[in-house]
Amino acid sequence: MTQESSFAPLDAFCAQYARLIEWLHAEAKGARWGLARDRFAEALRRSAEKRYGGARAGAPEVEAYLKSLHLEDLALACACGDGLEAAWDFFVKHFRQDLRAAARAILRTSGVGDETRAEDLADSLYAELYGVTPNGSGRRISLFEYFHGRSKLSTWLRAVLAQRHVDLLRTSWRTVSLETEENGAPHEIAAASHSELRVNKRSPHPLEWRADSQPADPDRDRYLARLDGALSAAIARLAARERMLLACYYVDQLTLAEIGRTLGEHESTVSRQLDRIRRELREAVTQTLSRGAPARGGHGPEPGLDEAQVELVFEYALSDWPFDLSRALSKGEAAVDPPEK
Repeated sequence: MTQESSFAPLDAFCAQYARLIEWLHAEAKGARWGLARDRFAEALRRSAEKRYGGARAGAPEVEAYLKSLHLEDLALACACGDGLEAAWDFFVKHFRQDLRAAARAILRTSGVGDETRAEDLADSLYAELYGVTPNGSGRRISLFEYFHGRSKLSTWLRAVLAQRHVDLLRTSWRTVSLETEENGAPHEIAAASHSELRVNKRSPHPLEWRADSQPADPDRDRYLARLDGALSAAIARLAARERMLLACYYVDQLTLAEIGRTLGEHESTVSRQLDRIRRELREAVTQTLSRGAPARGGHGPEPGLDEAQVELVFEYALSDWPFDLSRALSKGEAAVDPPEK
């Protein structure tokens, strides 16, 4: 599916990053699936467009970003989206059980988990992953086209499953609402239908909308609240210089080159430092979420999250999570909770 964008057109993108694309294609082992280099270039460009959009991005930044992607996962998704048999055989063999395990975890948090429902939820995804052909179109539209390689493919699939579960819940609630309408409450139905219509008009992809409706996943807000606390504490433990780098890049939106000139360092050095800080923050947050939290402030203890739940938290954060980075960076060491004894 061709997606309009303000990023460099595909031909210009391929010309500018020709050598990099060749290297990335080799690193991703695209030839393993028979994936053409130009098709992989399309996926790389879509990912860069998703990351930067109309924002300023120099060639070194784009190159560093593309090299940071989960390249083998991106190539597999791209090959599956193209319907390449070898890629699909590998995907079904290596991801089917993971999908079902993720479905069990998602259903368990909603209190409706059982093996049959988990299998149904996981297996219902295959038609969209393979792709459907819209009326009048000769090309399939695969859900894999919305995977950009920023997370692991397994993580992204868990988020897709979670959203599918939310969609099913919403459908069942609308069915209940229609029964209510027959008993004389039409205005509530009309409002819900209008909201749904606006959401669907904004984006055809289930992962790309959040804003105009309340999240149906009952655990999403609780997960994000825990993520907020864990990330704020992790940021507060950073050294002052590390917080300054985050502020320059994410709050002030300076380029790597501009930060490098300010600090008297090469932009590649700044890029490596930011990558290290991001990895350390993710590891610290993961440990906090996995460990859980004791009872405090009138609230009961929070149990630790398993691996699937932690990855789901990170995927929720990639949508419309309003984390106030400026606030977290300004708190410094004072935001750190005293260590538990």
